[in-house]
Amino acid sequence: MSYPRSNTLFFFLFGFISTPVDFRVWMEFICEADSNPNTNVARLAPIQPVYLYGRLVSARLPTRAKRAVSCTSAHQRQPDASRAMAGAEQQLRSFVEVPAGSHFPIQNLPFGVVRRRGSRAPPRPAVAIGDLALDLAAVADAGLFDGPALAGSPCFHQETLNMFLEMGRPAWKEARATLQKILSADEPVLRDNEALRSKCLVPMSDIEMVLPITVGGYTDFFCSVHHARNCGFIFRGPQTPVNPNWFHLPIGYNGRASSVVVSGTDVIRPRGQGHPTGNSSPYFGPSQKLDFELEMAAIVGPGNELGKPIDINNAEDHIFGLALMNDWSARDIQAWETIPLGPFLGKSFSTTISPWIVTLDALKPFTCEAPKQEPEPLPYLAEKNHVNYDIPLEVWIKPKDQSDASIVAKTNFKHLYWTVTQQLAHHTINGCNMRPGDIFATGTLSGPEPESLGCLLELTWNGQKEIPVGNSTRKFLEDGDEVILTGCCKGEGYNIGFGTCTGKVLPALP
Repeated sequence: MSYPRSNTLFFFLFGFISTPVDFRVWMEFICEADSNPNTNVARLAPIQPVYLYGRLVSARLPTRAKRAVSCTSAHQRQPDASRAMAGAEQQLRSFVEVPAGSHFPIQNLPFGVVRRRGSRAPPRPAVAIGDLALDLAAVADAGLFDGPALAGSPCFHQETLNMFLEMGRPAWKEARATLQKILSADEPVLRDNEALRSKCLVPMSDIEMVLPITVGGYTDFFCSVHHARNCGFIFRGPQTPVNPNWFHLPIGYNGRASSVVVSGTDVIRPRGQGHPTGNSSPYFGPSQKLDFELEMAAIVGPGNELGKPIDINNAEDHIFGLALMNDWSARDIQAWETIPLGPFLGKSFSTTISPWIVTLDALKPFTCEAPKQEPEPLPYLAEKNHVNYDIPLEVWIKPKDQSDASIVAKTNFKHLYWTVTQQLAHHTINGCNMRPGDIFATGTLSGPEPESLGCLLELTWNGQKEIPVGNSTRKFLEDGDEVILTGCCKGEGYNIGFGTCTGKVLPALP
């Protein structure tokens, strides 16, 4: 981006009499300085005050108008098919009374696994509708799944969704169509049968959620350009904030599947070796920089054979849906151990996912253009339908000594540079086999605004400043803090939401 020459001296003079500036304000300006995310922002570092004052005095010049955020709203830049689907979905009505603003109307029907409180029966698959859970085993027992894919199938009598996931998109679409039909306001099969209704529909207050899938493998990607750039500034400085390979492939690493837990599970503060300062020795003890990471996890449906990659244009058929995810991180442990092989103990102690999985079919009306990629990706990553989803996301923190949670971040899934289909295609291009129930996550979902940063590492610039949390402040998480992630698409007359993904920090073990 070029700036008016006539303004340069003005900005220069004001820059050098300025007081110290907020790190996040400077970082935000750098991140927005070019509509091309490949921009070498290091060239601006020597004249930080010049362009910072240019932004402050001149209302950011034309930067705001040129910002490289390709998605505006789900209805402004939707593909035609998605707009048509949105119109059809808007007309759906259920006989179940769904509270206004609910995340779970008939247009959504996310899948999870529930256990009835006080019952010794095993957990069962369910979908959410308003404040109720629809027991899919009871629906199957009533013979209501009568289509070619699901009639007689035992998939809803399992303790996880894995068997259903493996059946693929024909079964998923058949299930969704059947459930929307039997829950619709015009269909009497459940509406007018009180006995069957009481077997199938259970108040949320009478159930507990369990992990909906058996997670065989978990991969964490690093696909937000804003997060990548901010981390680069923090740890490497402005010269090379983003490594050149980042714009050519989705960067990822293999996480720990065994420590993936369902929302509501407490998180014990991890212990490990911490990052020394200067020439001091590393310390051992409870992490002093415990952080959340706002992410989303894609849930794999049908897998692929070992040695046979998933084609980029077929990848969507291998993804069942999305869930909220908090990839808890011990930043001091992570910083000390990461070089040369990447994260280990700083990440593997806990990863929380939300209990309800929202299907890609439910998200279709909220597709939007994904950010333009420069340089163009290699052919195996070049997809015909390059889209993201317009999903507003929030992070709240509730300190132990406060009655209310406070919002600390607001961002959107649409900022994701590498799409979930590109992530899956890249994951398998070497022949790696995926299995039903495997998850792969986006990495921290940060946006271009100061309030859209998806972790405390960015929000506090690695602890260099505090952020307000109610009537207290935070640099990193303290014992007793509860972190609440939420996300909800805003449709015309209905929402498609994910509920919440929560976890409370407990003190480290002695």
